[in-house]
Amino acid sequence: MKYAFPAGLYTDVRIEHVFASSIDYNQRELRDCREKKYSAAFVRVFDGKMWYYASTSDLNGIQAEIDALAKLAAPNPQILDNPIVKNLHPHKDVVMSFVGREISATDLNQKAALLQRAMPHLEANEYINNWGVYYMDSNKTKEFYSSKGAELVFDFQQCGFGAYFNMVSGEQQLREHFAKGGICFQDLGDFEADLLKTIAECQDYMLNSEAVERGKYTVIFAPEATGIFTHECFGHKSEADFMLGDEATRKEWALGKQVGSADLTICESGNIIGSGFTPYDDEGNKATMTHLVKNGILAGRLHNAETAADLGEAVTGNARAMNFEHEPIVRMTTTYIDKGNMTQDELIASTPRGILMKTVTHGSGASTFTIAPIRCYLVEDGKITKPVRVSVVTGNVFEALGDIDAISDTVEMCPMVGGGCGKNNQMPLSVGFGGPYIRVNNMEVQ
Repeated sequence: MKYAFPAGLYTDVRIEHVFASSIDYNQRELRDCREKKYSAAFVRVFDGKMWYYASTSDLNGIQAEIDALAKLAAPNPQILDNPIVKNLHPHKDVVMSFVGREISATDLNQKAALLQRAMPHLEANEYINNWGVYYMDSNKTKEFYSSKGAELVFDFQQCGFGAYFNMVSGEQQLREHFAKGGICFQDLGDFEADLLKTIAECQDYMLNSEAVERGKYTVIFAPEATGIFTHECFGHKSEADFMLGDEATRKEWALGKQVGSADLTICESGNIIGSGFTPYDDEGNKATMTHLVKNGILAGRLHNAETAADLGEAVTGNARAMNFEHEPIVRMTTTYIDKGNMTQDELIASTPRGILMKTVTHGSGASTFTIAPIRCYLVEDGKITKPVRVSVVTGNVFEALGDIDAISDTVEMCPMVGGGCGKNNQMPLSVGFGGPYIRVNNMEVQ
């Protein structure tokens, strides 16, 4: 694709070709079943002082949008010397990872039939009084061109389905969910055993759980809990735009700071196939493996071209926009704690007393964090003994990182189905999350 880029200005064009479908049942009532397909573009021009943006669904009108934005800008003969523009690299590449496996090749009826297979299992449980199932997928091919010579084509795809259900027995209630995700439709087929196991575990939890005694505990985070903690309570603060003009935050998150044991490493990369896969970001910069924490030391943060220029650091490929209607801002891709050297069984067996946090409804935090679990289990003398009800687990982010004393030797990524990350009114953006089992001492549990 060739455009006439105006002299004295930096210009880039991001084109998105999108296919997506969604199905939603409330019990057996079909509430939504649709496909959508469109192509659209986001255009921006920079004169060294200000960005000018436009979005359009008329691909034939992109040149007109470039020309209109150029009239608003002030040509700058030194634009290529601008620190931000220097961080916008002219990559040329084609990365098409999902050709031949496109979810658009699967009929909507096949997708609905997948959900219908789950329905009898939900209906059969005597304690489930309300339930629903849903399916979502997306295939997106992006093109990127810039006045510096960037020419990129790359794709992204994900699909998944989920079930939510409410269990009731007298005064006892439990609302839980089940999800399975993949990168092509065939990844979703074998799910019944896992769904039935989840339903059975939830029934046992609802009928037998006891309220936890409030206090400080050693808490074992299962991968879902580890992922939410890493994303919400650490990952967002690693997005460097939070540090622009904020000296206190820069000091608190100064690189080289000891934040954990030598076993702790936190990684971030758009190159991991899954819901955070982003081989090039929405400024055309290549995804990197960024160590946010390496061997317990605060080692890096996430950048777009502007934040990297401001802090004098390298771009990391983390400029992302939710879609063609939005400008790229600093966002995570796949963020996770790296594996340790203990098996899951060894980690639990070496815990004298603690709480296993298995599933989570939400988490939030900055310097301090709060995680609201759904299902937790008491660990005594190295064994899981009984289910316990926990309202919240809270702590200080850096203290919690320092209190991690065990990490399991496998990393499990969790499905991102029907949700995503939110920031600056751009939601939901697909990201990857998960991690190993981790053991954290001195958590406040209520």
